[in-house]
Amino acid sequence: MRGRKRYDNVTFTKRVDHEAGRHRGARAISEPAVCRVCGALYVNRRWQGASGAIDARSARVVDCPACLQMRNGSPRGFVYLDGSFYVTHQKEIEQLLRNEAARAEADNPLARIMEFTRGKDHNLTVSTTTEHLAQRLGHALEKAFAGHSRYDFSHENKLARVTWER
Repeated sequence: MRGRKRYDNVTFTKRVDHEAGRHRGARAISEPAVCRVCGALYVNRRWQGASGAIDARSARVVDCPACLQMRNGSPRGFVYLDGSFYVTHQKEIEQLLRNEAARAEADNPLARIMEFTRGKDHNLTVSTTTEHLAQRLGHALEKAFAGHSRYDFSHENKLARVTWER
């Protein structure tokens, strides 16, 4: 027997963006554009690292989404570091995080470390502009120094919390 419920695309897909795009502008910015803070270029509807691909003098000067996020102080990921191993290997671990963030920025110039915060609940808290960078840093810590990482995500995957300890 066939049911009466009609199935369509709305039935099967879950709407994730409950903010209805309020975090984005009404329209895409005109191309080419260059970020006034970091120098990233907006060409072919993508943000790219600063390079000589276009004439930056003819480009519109704007703030890229990552620089806006850093100015507003709204991170999308946190990496919490705990344990006695971190205390004894602090410089090596922080250098690993900076190097991994630089490699990630080569792929996606909007993925950056916002700040390193010491003390309080954890030995170190690293805030990132993307949830993917937080995951990547957690994986890099596990690979380089072993230990254990726990990955927690918000209900709609807008925020990642990675806790690493050894």
